[in-house]
Amino acid sequence: MSKKLPKTAIKKRLSPGWSYRGNALVRKYTFASFPDAVAFVTRLGFAAEAKDHHPDLHIDYKRVTVGWSTHSEGGVTEKDFAGARQSDMIAATHAPQDQL
Repeated sequence: MSKKLPKTAIKKRLSPGWSYRGNALVRKYTFASFPDAVAFVTRLGFAAEAKDHHPDLHIDYKRVTVGWSTHSEGGVTEKDFAGARQSDMIAATHAPQDQL
C-alpha cells in the first residue's frame, strides 16, 4: 500500500503542467475536438481500471481535467504520480492542442 506523501515532497516532484490542489495532482488537457477528448478519457479509463487506481475526470467539451489522489490514504501517493505519467503518455497519443 502506498503512503500519503508530504506536501513539500509533492510540490518538488510536480511535472510541467501539473498542479497540487485539494490533496490531488491536477492537470487540464485541451484536445482538437470533443471526440478526441472522449477517446483520451476512454483510454485513460481502461488503463486506470487495469491498475485498480482511478482518477477523477471531468470533460468540458474538448477540455479534460484529470485529478489523481489516493482516497484511502487521504492524499497523493506514488500511485498518483504513476497515474499522472500515464495520463501524459496517453494524452500525447491523442495530440492535444495544448496542455494547460
